[in-house]
Amino acid sequence: MSVTANWEKKEGNEGTLTITVSKERFDEALDAAFKKVVKDVSLPGFRKGRIPRNIFENRFGVESLYQDAVDIVLPDAYSEAVEQTEIFPVDQPSIDIEEIEKGKDLVFVCDVTVKPEVELGEYKGIEYENETIEVTEEEVDEALKTLQDSQAELILKEEGAVAEGDTVVIDFEGFLGDEPFEGGKGENHSLEIGSGQFIPGFEEELIGEETGAETEVNVTFPEEYHAEDLAGKEATFKVKIHEIKEKEVPELDDEFAKDVDDEVETLAELREKKEAELKQQKETAFENQKRETIIEKVTENATIDIPEAMVDAELNNMLGEFEQNLQMQGMTLENYFQFSGQSEEELKGQMKEDAEKRVKTNLTLEAIFEAENLEVSDDLVDEELQNMANMYQMEKDQIVAMLGGNTDILKNDLKMKTTIDYLAEEGKAIDA
Repeated sequence: MSVTANWEKKEGNEGTLTITVSKERFDEALDAAFKKVVKDVSLPGFRKGRIPRNIFENRFGVESLYQDAVDIVLPDAYSEAVEQTEIFPVDQPSIDIEEIEKGKDLVFVCDVTVKPEVELGEYKGIEYENETIEVTEEEVDEALKTLQDSQAELILKEEGAVAEGDTVVIDFEGFLGDEPFEGGKGENHSLEIGSGQFIPGFEEELIGEETGAETEVNVTFPEEYHAEDLAGKEATFKVKIHEIKEKEVPELDDEFAKDVDDEVETLAELREKKEAELKQQKETAFENQKRETIIEKVTENATIDIPEAMVDAELNNMLGEFEQNLQMQGMTLENYFQFSGQSEEELKGQMKEDAEKRVKTNLTLEAIFEAENLEVSDDLVDEELQNMANMYQMEKDQIVAMLGGNTDILKNDLKMKTTIDYLAEEGKAIDA
């Protein structure tokens, strides 16, 4: 064996991994290092890159090849040593060369932080509050009203004043004293009265005004307003109302039911369908809450000495997720820091508690998966790939390519899901 390894566990999650690379393999690395280095070396009497090995070593010393040789041999040797000793590093190791000499074994020592051991507490029969799932007539009425309002049309109000729920088209300009302030001006802006789109008091002041009216609205900016130069200050807005539009809501009848849902013929059928949907939503919400309760209790019952490196890695993952969410809203992380006045370190500080909880939860679920000899079959992975392919209307091969050609991440997710399913089945319902 060209690589041998010895693992010595120390206190906590630290340990020393001593790796010995055979002299034959180290010599091969020296040969590769020479071929790499000699290309850029010139000596009188020799063409560049054509210097014999013995002359090179006499001139520069074989020691000049050591660093490149180590760089060549170390990555693969470290991976092989980790596999041999069956440890699970969670951070980049600190590496020291202990012995290095041409014609002899290469020995280097690594200080390694490994995944912590999990001391599981109680995880079977975790109690959760049972719940009777019911849907009231009022809830169905509210769902239908929401659907009805979503089908409403805005109709120009020929007569009458602004009322709650109307939409007005306005020009406005804000002043602090006699001076207009930045960002306080707009033209032909549509504003639904009661939507809370503008600062408190603004929309209410327009109620009772008519089309063509020019009025002044006096308001006070909230103390916690995002623009510090306006926070807590009194302001006056000059407003002109161009149009008033009111909602025209369709009648809640059989025709409405058929218009909004091709699968029903009557309002009664629509009510029945909405009731079933609401019940399904409540059942799903209850199941999710049940699982969250169980996971939280199981995690609390476990004892784990979590390495800081794992928390840091999770913080970086969370920051990446946060950045993706910002990008979906058309904002960059840099924009967010400028707008909020936060630094990256301050944001990570806010996330740290959640990061620690995530790491502990994942480690606990992994330990339960192993303790209960649960399995995720290749067929289950293939089924999940097909589900993803159907969802995104892609081929399975394309999904695998999106995963970097490796389904390990997907398999790990399925391990977590399998474990949570197991815990949910083992849970114990109690009356509230």
